[in-house]
Amino acid sequence: MAAMSAGEVQTALASLPGWAGDAMAIRKTFTFPSFPAAIAFVNRAAELAEQAQHHPDIDIRYNRVAITLSTHDAGGVTEKDLDLARKLESAAAG
Repeated sequence: MAAMSAGEVQTALASLPGWAGDAMAIRKTFTFPSFPAAIAFVNRAAELAEQAQHHPDIDIRYNRVAITLSTHDAGGVTEKDLDLARKLESAAAG
């Protein structure tokens, strides 16, 4: 899978509110009402990542969870990152 250009990434991110990034990585910080809710999201994210065999960087700060996605083998952002970002959006909703 080929890495996307910065312009391609920006175009793709237009359909993913709150996500930002460049050709190297995309990222978003999700905010939840409590620490347990944040951890529940992380657990759902872990299951999705395992199914996709694509693992994000995750930083947990009380009720905030920062996710960074990059396809290291390709040297930047690929469609694989965008697919997982879309699934994480659904997981964050409940």
